[in-house]
Amino acid sequence: MEAATTSIEAEIVVVDNNSSDDSCTMVQQLFPRVKLISNKENFGFSKGNNIGVAQAKGEYICVLNPDTVVAEDTFTKILAFADSKSDAGVIGCQLIDGRGNFLPESKREVPTPKIALQKLLGKTKTYYYNSLIPDDIGATDILVGAFMILKRRVYREVKGFDEDYFMYGEDIDLSYKVLKAGYKNYYYGGSAIIHFKGESTLKDKVYSKRFYNAMGIFYRKHFTKSKLMIFVVSRVLKLVSLFGHSFKTEHILIEQSKVVSKDIDKRLKNILIRPITFTSKLDQDANNTLIVFDSDYLSFKTIINYMKSHDTTKQNAFRILLKSSNFILGSDSSTGQGEVIHFN
Repeated sequence: MEAATTSIEAEIVVVDNNSSDDSCTMVQQLFPRVKLISNKENFGFSKGNNIGVAQAKGEYICVLNPDTVVAEDTFTKILAFADSKSDAGVIGCQLIDGRGNFLPESKREVPTPKIALQKLLGKTKTYYYNSLIPDDIGATDILVGAFMILKRRVYREVKGFDEDYFMYGEDIDLSYKVLKAGYKNYYYGGSAIIHFKGESTLKDKVYSKRFYNAMGIFYRKHFTKSKLMIFVVSRVLKLVSLFGHSFKTEHILIEQSKVVSKDIDKRLKNILIRPITFTSKLDQDANNTLIVFDSDYLSFKTIINYMKSHDTTKQNAFRILLKSSNFILGSDSSTGQGEVIHFN
């Protein structure tokens, strides 16, 4: 995040919802420039972000998940685009998961009861916005809360995130409120970021219940005229929330490790899969390999572009060694728990 704000006037506000680990201490020690808001209870995604935005001072705000990696030029590109659109509401970008796969929720249609019912029945074609390919730039309806940029006055005009949503559905609600206020939402595929996803929440029955309950709130607020369809969808939502949803996680066979760095970090030898290769070259020859990117050596933009272009049939996994830190992080699935490996 700091690397992406060096060329613009910006502030970083971190809102912690009563984490049980040492996250706050880590932020204070490693990122002294960050404004940390430490809540004494878990207020949820919506209220937590509203608390943070209330402290923000900039013309634009960016709602950003903690399980994301942003390229160095992401903000300069998107802010320039935003300034060129007088009708801009929410602007999102291209999201990829921890293996470099495009995340289709980066751009979505308004999930009307009919579209939601089709999605629940396994027909997702109308749920995602397919008129734009991942690298395109253009208007869309719904953007994802992991990364949203909009003017602070627009955020205030629509009264920010609706705090009736604890987690999930609030990004759909905000996007839709901005559309109803007369603005256009835009998808900016010219910049990509990593969204590990599994770090925010594990995709299990609890997730299913929270997500589908959130969609029920959305329909009761915005589609009161579609009573029959809402009744049908609500019954299906209730069944799904009770029995959960099946999420498949791909198994990756890793046989070796490859560290892309300018130096050999001996500390990594004790935690990575052997055999281990240290190299300064970034190529596409690896297969069944855990590739560790040293962000002191490679830019985040280079890392993201490499992950986007990799051949998924080669069954590689990726981890990032963060600058001046003692841990590497990554995720092998958009539906499972991510991984943070600490070392001395």
